[in-house]
Amino acid sequence: MSDQAVVDRFALQDLMLNYTSGVDERDFERYRACFADDVEVLDFTPEPIVGGDAWLTYVKKALDRYSATQHLLGLQRATVDGDRAHARTDVQAQHFLNEPKGATLTLWATYETDFVRDGQQWKIKRHRLVTRGMKQA
Repeated sequence: MSDQAVVDRFALQDLMLNYTSGVDERDFERYRACFADDVEVLDFTPEPIVGGDAWLTYVKKALDRYSATQHLLGLQRATVDGDRAHARTDVQAQHFLNEPKGATLTLWATYETDFVRDGQQWKIKRHRLVTRGMKQA
């Protein structure tokens, strides 16, 4: 594996960590910076959401249901082809519901993510949630 391939794979992992920590910490500037302006987001809603600003608006509203969230990422399987990349990243996300108080929602899923290099940085170009299971307690 070339030095550039190693750098790119670490950069993709860091991007997904910024994605999850941005949402968990409600750092919406960091979170929004993860996405290309024309990102397409699939399977969080019945219809695709297109555009980084539209996606951020959706996420902010969706987070109103939760007092806190914690997204734990599994190992990432990434392939890089020049200025494009694809990764499969498993996620377990804990959501602490506002109502009923004390209830939690746990999601087991996989992120299927396409990336594009934007200058020296990677951005999420297409992002899909593949739900594996969900449980409310």
